[in-house]
Amino acid sequence: MKKVVASIEARMTSTRLPGKVLLNCLNKSMLELMVERVRHASTIDEIVIATTTNQADDPIEALAKKLNVGIYRGSEMDVVQRVVDAHRQSGSDIVVQLTGDCPLIDPRIIDALVRFYKMNQFDYVGNAVVRSFPIGMDTQISSREILEQSLTLAASSSDHEHLYATIYKRPDQFRLYHFVCSIEEMWPELRLTLDTKEDFELISHVFQALYSKDSVFTLIDMIRYLKNNPDLVKINQFIPSKGLT
Repeated sequence: MKKVVASIEARMTSTRLPGKVLLNCLNKSMLELMVERVRHASTIDEIVIATTTNQADDPIEALAKKLNVGIYRGSEMDVVQRVVDAHRQSGSDIVVQLTGDCPLIDPRIIDALVRFYKMNQFDYVGNAVVRSFPIGMDTQISSREILEQSLTLAASSSDHEHLYATIYKRPDQFRLYHFVCSIEEMWPELRLTLDTKEDFELISHVFQALYSKDSVFTLIDMIRYLKNNPDLVKINQFIPSKGLT
């Protein structure tokens, strides 16, 4: 059986909202809530948090140990190298790449992409390049060998910052599949990502409204709630999204 490892990139020194992954909601940090949700993905064998060697990220390592998940500390600037090394350390066969910007990630989406990847012969399966899901459900999957190959192809600083950039820029060289969601889940302009204080406000509203009813609430639950509360969507809809490249 191939080992499936989910890596979560997280650091304290984000540009727009420093310390965002440890911001508190429901007496838990955003990163703890995310780990809790990822753990409900039945296809995941192990979780590793890929953070940096900066002293500022010591609290992230402490949280990983408290939650009993893997921790790897590497380069802050070379994100691809850091994640490659995290997966080498964990001995993964199949890489599930996530970022700490996605505390609301739906574990059912992770499972759907992993199962699709296993059933087919693609080098890369993801939902972050061709946008159909809301921003914040981003999941990218490959073998560890393909992830390592993406590092060997990296030339620009952007290539070292964005996972799989060198892969999905080469559709003639790699077998790519861009996973598209169901009609019920489709809302590509909706920001469920954590990058600004406005994002944190919206995400907190969602957790506070839905978590007590079902801690593993789905993306469809989120969409229904926000469509019934359209003023909440306005909180962060003006925030420009950062591209993958």
